[in-house]
Amino acid sequence: MTTAQVARPSILTVDDDPSVSRAVARDLRRQYGEAYRIVRAESGAQALEALREIKLRGEEVAVLLADYRMPGMSGIEFLEAAMDLFPVARRVLLTAYADTDAAIQAINVVDLDHYLLKPWDPPEEKLYPVLDELLRAWGETDRKPARQVRVVGHRWSPRSYEVRDFLARNSVPFRWHALDDADQEAARLLAAADLDGSRLPVVVTAQGEALVQPSDGELADRVGLSTTPSTDFYDLIVVGGGPAGLGAAVYGGSEGLRTVLVERRATGGQAGTSSRIENYLGFPDGVSGEQLTGRARRQAAKFGVEMLTTRDVVALEARGAARVVRFADGTELAAHTVILATGVSYRMLEAPGLGGLTGRGVFYGAATTEGPGCAGQDVYLVGGANSAGQAALYFAGHARRVVLVVRGDSLERSMSHYLIEQLARVPNIEVSCCTEVVGGSGESHLESLTLVHNKTGDTRTVEASWLFAFIGAAPHTDWLAGTVARDERGFVLAGPDLVADGAPPAGWEPARPPYHLETSLPGVFVAGDVRAESVKRVASAVGDGAMAVSLVHRYLEKS
Repeated sequence: MTTAQVARPSILTVDDDPSVSRAVARDLRRQYGEAYRIVRAESGAQALEALREIKLRGEEVAVLLADYRMPGMSGIEFLEAAMDLFPVARRVLLTAYADTDAAIQAINVVDLDHYLLKPWDPPEEKLYPVLDELLRAWGETDRKPARQVRVVGHRWSPRSYEVRDFLARNSVPFRWHALDDADQEAARLLAAADLDGSRLPVVVTAQGEALVQPSDGELADRVGLSTTPSTDFYDLIVVGGGPAGLGAAVYGGSEGLRTVLVERRATGGQAGTSSRIENYLGFPDGVSGEQLTGRARRQAAKFGVEMLTTRDVVALEARGAARVVRFADGTELAAHTVILATGVSYRMLEAPGLGGLTGRGVFYGAATTEGPGCAGQDVYLVGGANSAGQAALYFAGHARRVVLVVRGDSLERSMSHYLIEQLARVPNIEVSCCTEVVGGSGESHLESLTLVHNKTGDTRTVEASWLFAFIGAAPHTDWLAGTVARDERGFVLAGPDLVADGAPPAGWEPARPPYHLETSLPGVFVAGDVRAESVKRVASAVGDGAMAVSLVHRYLEKS
């Protein structure tokens, strides 16, 4: 009896120029023909037909290479259509130098993995190294059909929102079923779990387990997120998973430090909720916070970094040469060094009537999971910085009208110029300057807002079901009181800011001044927005993380 041979995965190339098409296929077959089936097409339609046949046979496609300029269907259009058939196949655009801008745009349209300039001779230098890396990445991808988590709850339930936000920010695929919207699947799921819906939300895992009103820790454990460290001692503990923390984790892991990153809720921080970051180096057409966070997580994992979620650090102390963090559940973790990268959170609105509506129409941060629910309605955003501008552009794609409520008399002093220009080009975005929210009301959810013009004192009440706030920066470092020095607002002091008149901070023991990002506790460093006088930008936070790791090495060498 013979065993059926497993079909080889395919590499598909499509180019409308027959000579180029044959040349690509020849080079691919020479290098990869033994392990992969090379499929050649001369139009987007022909290539899609080939992909459908491969799909029907139950076979896989590893890489798609498409020429940009093809009549009838461009390479970008083909790759976008191909994503529906083979979403994990790696995507490469073949382009001439003159079309480089189009290739860069495709990075976000189809999540392009690479673009190759024609000609690619010699392929040993310009083609094969790229494909080798893409094939390696594809081979490591979990290609089993995804079984989604299902969430059943009430539309205006704060905890239902928190669960959706937690899953989305941790990149856990899920489907939302709102009982309020007469979703028949919601009723079916509750019936299958023998639940009456009196206690919501209910989360049905991919394995079919029904979790009733789960905590974040229980939810993380059941959906496969890591919550428990593999050991009790590390070279480096990074507290916080925003850009600074992820940057520190990537550099720590890549430089051989046994590194663990601990995050209270979800990696990405405030930046992770941004719909589009357009001034980050290397992404000329912008990148979403979710994409940037996902790539950083994959990088950190590649370098062996452990990442723990739902671990709330409540204390830090020195025990001899070790630095120990204590979690809210009483457990501890120790390391030679610690980097504090806990970031900041938005300040709560203090207007009367809004306090009890958090998660029920009033949200802090972008809350991109709520975008589809805003369709055809008015959305109000409070804030004049980049995060508010980016959110306005995102919600404008869903809402009837987006009103940006700005306390100042213009956006010029608080928002990047490129964002101001983009806002001006979107017809359903209004900027209301010299305006503040002074009240709100609603029964089960937000129903109205009271706005005041802070120059004239004129007030008006508007109907509103959606309010998103992007104001202030609260560091939430009370748990560090008495352990590391902070300024009057709670931001952590470091390096030169600790030295007064040439004297080190009180209790400082080393015979040297604190390193640049070192706190008043030797071996504990700070990076990103939580550092006093830091620049509140993603790139600077990542830079802080990288610099902190270099200082960790210096500390370890001299300890």
